Amino acid sequence: SLGPVLRPLSLAGHVGFDSLPDQLVNKSICQGFCFNILCIGETGIGKSTLMDTLFNTNFENFESSHFEPQVKLRAQTYDLHESNVRLRLTVVNTVGFGDQMNKQESYQPVVDYIDRQFESFLQEELKIKRSLHNYHDSRVHACLYFISPSGHSLKSLDLVTMKKLDSKVNIIPVIAKADTISKSELHKFKIKIMSELVSNGVQIYQFPLDDETVAKVNTAMNGHLPFAVVGSTEEVSVGNKMVKARQYPWGVVQVENESHCDFVKLREMLICINMEDLREQTHTHHYELYRRCKLEEMGFQDTDPECKPVSLQQTYEAKRQEFLVELQKREDEMRQMFVQRVKLKESELKEDERELQSRFEQLKRLHADEKSALEEKKRLLDEDQSSFGKRRAAAQLLQAQSLTANGKKDKDRKK
Repeated sequence: SLGPVLRPLSLAGHVGFDSLPDQLVNKSICQGFCFNILCIGETGIGKSTLMDTLFNTNFENFESSHFEPQVKLRAQTYDLHESNVRLRLTVVNTVGFGDQMNKQESYQPVVDYIDRQFESFLQEELKIKRSLHNYHDSRVHACLYFISPSGHSLKSLDLVTMKKLDSKVNIIPVIAKADTISKSELHKFKIKIMSELVSNGVQIYQFPLDDETVAKVNTAMNGHLPFAVVGSTEEVSVGNKMVKARQYPWGVVQVENESHCDFVKLREMLICINMEDLREQTHTHHYELYRRCKLEEMGFQDTDPECKPVSLQQTYEAKRQEFLVELQKREDEMRQMFVQRVKLKESELKEDERELQSRFEQLKRLHADEKSALEEKKRLLDEDQSSFGKRRAAAQLLQAQSLTANGKKDKDRKK
């Protein structure tokens, strides 16, 4: 069997499913949208100013010093309204990026932040009672990487950071403060940047070409990467109208003038044309890669060693059984170890007991010897005492006899 055969049928009348796109639009407008932008760049390079200019809003900006001990990420969420569309925008700013003397681990807090947002979404997905319809999606949809307008090449920190992030987020490189570099140098700088990114294997976000309506403009815009931008919320009078610009002693740089910078290109590509694709790429590519790696680390597989499909429940039961077997094995090992330690302790105690017994016997023999010696001394002393008593008695008897004899002699003289 080759499967079901699809036959095109013509409708006899109007059915109504041509209103599906309108239904999706109405539902999306009711639910609102969320978009999260990560801005990476050195302190003072113009990240906050560009965000204010992009969304024509004055966000809460905090001045950052150049003396941060480590890189921190500050996330601010805002509810924006334009016409009848609601957008929950989260701007994540890197505080102290590139300010430390040792820049070896400057990218790690950024990687950890992106992974935490993926992990939070994954945990929500794995819950029994999920609430994804009202869950605040904090995954980073776009990363604006601000490149210093040196005119030479990318810094090693930029290459290492983008290499670490290209599989986790959509990277859009931008040259900040592009009005500080001449037009010819800027063109060479763009070519140099793209060449270095390609040679180092860094995958930046490419505007999609699968949609015919925007394929032409996206093809042209891919050739303009990285965008050279200038940000400013200050309005300057040019001719008979007020425009966002930067006033210099030598002239005015208009932010929305495409001959001055690529700000308009960035705004159209990021917000007007490809915002939904950025959100979709984040979910279907970057988050899917994180989810797959995470589940594989936990031991889940789609197929068994025989390439047969395995359900999640089967894998869970197998892992559970494996865990129980491992637990039983460890318990047996601990029991054997306990028995061995008890035996070892018993042998040590018996050895100590034998040693104590031998010492006791030795002390007992010593005590018996000392006792016999004392008894011998006592016997000798008793013998001496008895002989002394006999001698004393004999002496007393002799003394008495001599006294008696003397007394008789005296009586005889008196007579």
